[in-house]
Order: sequence, then C-alpha cells, then structure tokens
Amino acid sequence: MMPRLGTRKLYHLLKPRLETQSIKLGRDGLFAYLRQRHMLIKPKRSYTKTTDSHHWLRKHPNLMKGREIKAPEQVFVSDITYVETDEGIHYLSLVTDAWSRKIMGYELSLEMKALDVVKALKQAVSNRQYDSALLHHSDRGSQYCSALYQQVLREHRIQPSMTDG
Repeated sequence: MMPRLGTRKLYHLLKPRLETQSIKLGRDGLFAYLRQRHMLIKPKRSYTKTTDSHHWLRKHPNLMKGREIKAPEQVFVSDITYVETDEGIHYLSLVTDAWSRKIMGYELSLEMKALDVVKALKQAVSNRQYDSALLHHSDRGSQYCSALYQQVLREHRIQPSMTDG
C-alpha cells in the first residue's frame, strides 16, 4: 500500500516496467483502466458556502441584463470568497469596479456578517473618484439583502441590483 500516491505519479513509476514488457499504455489509458475497475478514489472536495439566498429578506431585480458599462464607477460588484489559512477559514468581502476591475473596497474577517460587507462597501464609497450615478450588483446573499447593507446603499444613493434566483 502506498498512501497519497496519485495515479499520475503511479503511471510514471510503472512506465519503465510497462515499456520493458512492450505494453503500450498511456496515462489516460491507465486512468480508464483503473476507473473501469472502480479503483480510483474520488477526491474529497473542500467547499465553503458563502451565499445563503434562501431567506425572507427583500431581493432586488437584476438590472445588469443588457447593460453596457462604458466608464469607471458606473457599477460596483460585490462578492464574498473564502481564504484558508493555518488559522482556519477567513472570509474576504470585495467591492470591485466592474469597468476597471479595480478593487475599491475589501474586508477580511472570521465571519460572514453584514457588518463586514458594509465595511468593504464604505471603503469602496470613500475611494470613489467620480460622483456619477452608481449601480451596486451582488448575489442574493443575506448580507447584501440585510437592512444594514441596504441602508448604506440608500445613504449614498446607490441603486441595488442582484443576480437572478
């Protein structure tokens, strides 16, 4: 038994022996052979959920459909991703300018709370260089639908938009 030995590494170890036996078997062929005999181990997928869209909070329509972005700071896009460290999982809230792809605001935290995404949004607003109309697009996560987040959008006259379903 050779724990943690992947099929690709196994193939490279077996290849010289296969060649001396005049056996023609490529890497993909080895995968197919092992798969056929149910000898491949399915890797465990590490997944951290960052969106909870099954909630009672108000969801806004998707105003991005058919919209053409022609200049910076017309549309801000917000999202949360996770970062795994030796200390555990951290959540990174980002607010990005859709036209330039510049990160306008961010917050790294241990939890996915509305307060954390609000910090990123406030930072993005303070980094604005233009005073034009602004659309804010996000998923339908509870943090973005929260009263706190929506209040900050209203205070800064930013129109909310959310992905469909």
